[in-house]
Order: sequence, then C-alpha cells, then structure tokens
Amino acid sequence: MRKWIIILTGVATLALVNWTITQRENQITNGKVARLELAPVDPRSLMQGDYMALRFQLSNEVQRAITEKKEDAQDGHLVAKPDANGITRYVRLHAGESLAPDEFLLRYRVRDHQVKFATNAWFFQEGHAKIYEGARYGEFRVSPAGEMLLVAMLGKDREKLGPALPSTP
Repeated sequence: MRKWIIILTGVATLALVNWTITQRENQITNGKVARLELAPVDPRSLMQGDYMALRFQLSNEVQRAITEKKEDAQDGHLVAKPDANGITRYVRLHAGESLAPDEFLLRYRVRDHQVKFATNAWFFQEGHAKIYEGARYGEFRVSPAGEMLLVAMLGKDREKLGPALPSTP
C-alpha cells in the first residue's frame, strides 16, 4: 500500500508540474504583450551575480493611486493600456468594472509597502551584463487574469536585448 501511495504522489506531482509548464508556455506564446518602463532602483544593483534588480515606473503610479484612496494597500489589479509606442500605461485601479477593448488587467502585489509586479529581478547568463545595461523596458506576457511573465528586456527603441527565446513549432 505504501508503495502505491508513493507512486501516486509522484505521478500527481509530475502531472501538476507539467500542467504548470504547459500553462506558462501557452501564456508566453499567446499572452497579451505589456511593456513596462523601468524605474531606477536605489541603490542600483545592476550586477549581483548574474541578475539585474528591477523596479517599474508603473509601480510608482499604482502606489500614488493607493495612497490617494487612503486605504490600506492590498494586492489587486490595475487597468492598463498601451500608448502609441506600445508602452503600457496606467489607467486606474480595477474595481470590478468592465474594460474597454484596448484595456487589460495587470496583477500587482504589495510587499513591504511597495507595489510589485511579477518579478523584481532579471536573470541572465554569466558574462552578459553589458548587454542589459541599456535596458529601459521589461516585456511581459499577460494572461486574461492579469498574471504576468517577464519574457524580455528592451532597449530605448524597444529592441529586444540578449538572445531570442526559442521559437515554438
């Protein structure tokens, strides 16, 4: 009996991991593109090992909106839309209302009184730090529920920095 429990637990774990991987791959392939402008991180930590510390300008706008509401900061969603250059801009905090066709949701979390998005770091291959020094934007793929996956760093002209992601068949 114990042997079957171990086998079933292993199979269930593998199934869950593969389901999660499939969902993330689907989001990377089909998710809505959101390009967030980087905000300086103080102290700037461009290289600690092989990652770059990130903070996004959009976080400051969400923080300001939360402060103006004078409510306790909690995790939530904001409504965003791309500007003429394809850069994602803050519209408002989401309160359950319907979205315009060009609007979409981004999920944010509040940790240590700071608004954060999916990640606060970009990891890259050892020795590639110079490639990412000029990064100005982070490119995310966003699910319909507002979950974000950081897929690329972009330069000042919104060109992708670093090696391209492998294409899917």
